[in-house]
Order: sequence, then C-alpha cells, then structure tokens
Amino acid sequence: MTIDATANTSSARNDAHPALIAALAITAIAAATLAGAWFFQLVLDIRPCPLCLEQRYAYYLVVPLGALTALLAGRDAPRGVLLAGLAILWVAALGNAVLGTYHAGVEWQFWQGPTDCTGPIGNLGSAGSLLERLDTVKVIRCDEVQWRFLGLSLAGYNVLISLLMAAIAVWGIVKLRRS
Repeated sequence: MTIDATANTSSARNDAHPALIAALAITAIAAATLAGAWFFQLVLDIRPCPLCLEQRYAYYLVVPLGALTALLAGRDAPRGVLLAGLAILWVAALGNAVLGTYHAGVEWQFWQGPTDCTGPIGNLGSAGSLLERLDTVKVIRCDEVQWRFLGLSLAGYNVLISLLMAAIAVWGIVKLRRS
C-alpha cells in the first residue's frame, strides 16, 4: 500500500463518519459547558436561578445522547439512526438557544420572566427562629445578572454555545446525507 492509498483511505474514513465527528464535538462542548456551570455554582458560589437550571436540562440530554450517537457512528450504524441522533441533538441545542434567549431577554428587561424565583429553604427550624432563618435565604432572581464577561451573562453565553452545537449537528446531518 502506498502513502497515497493510505491518505485516501484515511480521508474517505473521515468523510464517511461526519456523524462521529459531529457527535463527539457536541458531546465535548456540552460536557465542558456543564462542568463550567457546576464550577460557577460550586466553586465561585454563583447560584443558578430557575431558568438557569432549566437550561441545563438540554445538556443533560445532549451528553449521553451525543456519546451514544458517536458510539453508534463508530460502529457503522445505519444512516437513518445516525441522522435521527443528530436531529435530536440539533432540536435540543436549538431549543436551549431559544430558552437562553428568553432568559437573556429577561435579564435585559425586554420582557417579564417567571415569578417563581426561589432560594434554598431547607429546614426552617422552630417558629421562633423562622423570621431569622428567612432573612438568611438567598433568593436567586432570574432578572438579575450575577456575572457578566464582555457584556454577556451566562445566559447569553448559553445561547452562543447552544447555537454552536446546533450548527455542528446541522453540519453532521448535511455531510452524512451527502456521503
């Protein structure tokens, strides 16, 4: 086998598995985003509001589904199965971009957000200490930005990350359909 033949085989294999590349990229991005969210929450003590927590649901779906799609692509699963996996990843990412846009709009006061902003209640103890304990509860509001970088909040970055994942899924679908 010559070097040209090896290069052509390698190139053909990469072209034949856009689902593998797309699914791995989406899974890695989603896992890194979740790790970042947990870092902000647990290390930097930037607590999530209810909308922030809802935006994590898509990532909790995308990580295992992306890994499964990549595994199936690596095992030469039928094209229809891979297209379905990438399509679900696309819908989840795009839906999360919409939710992130809604949350960013709430933060910028473009529209009203949910009224169910909550804080950790836990054990309130006896009735005598109820008012004292309620004073220590930190309510996390959806319309108050706790952290910004370059003018964007975490919700704004979620929109960008979700759109990137959606674009990668579309790239994988298009490449897979052409191969």
